[in-house]
Amino acid sequence: MRQRFAQQLDELNNELITMGALCEEAIENSVKYLFDSEKALRETVEETEKQINQKEREIESICMRLLMQQQPVASDLRVISSALKMISDMERIGDQALDIASIAIYIENSGISGKVHIADMAKETMKMVGESINAFVKKDIKAARNVIHHDDVVDNLFKKVKHELIEEVQKGGDDAEALVDMVMVAKYFERIGDHAENIAEWVIYSITGSHIYAEKIDFEN
Repeated sequence: MRQRFAQQLDELNNELITMGALCEEAIENSVKYLFDSEKALRETVEETEKQINQKEREIESICMRLLMQQQPVASDLRVISSALKMISDMERIGDQALDIASIAIYIENSGISGKVHIADMAKETMKMVGESINAFVKKDIKAARNVIHHDDVVDNLFKKVKHELIEEVQKGGDDAEALVDMVMVAKYFERIGDHAENIAEWVIYSITGSHIYAEKIDFEN
């Protein structure tokens, strides 16, 4: 029975890795579309977002089988419940990558994207997503904590992008709407970083049984 359970857990881990890779792919192609404005890239993001949604349903099914057909102990239940929370965050990452691609339509030919650190935000959020999933599979608390701390990098880049966009506004020109759209793009990347941080927090819970916010409160007190 435990051997069968272990096999299904391995299947769960593999599917989570696949879903995480799809999220990274969606982010990467959304930012490429932002710079290149190639219609095929937007269609690729749309298709990837659909695959992410499908993968969420498949992983939910695996988790339900684990709960119904096996006899999970407390630590197993933490892993399964954490996986269910994580795929919810990953599904939102896919949605936000598509939101970025949708907004990019209105920014094309403005030249604004090359003047701010959007590509850096995309790179850092992809890194956070990939490392948070790897931390879950490897049961690596240190790696999960590194992802949580790395959210500060994304937040600082968001502040930098806002400052750069304010400077563009002050210079004047006819790109006011595109500047507002770019702020929204930056905000979506910042939210993706938040979702990756959430995933890392669920990794820690799945291993320790403690929520990271409780640890933060204890530390502050």
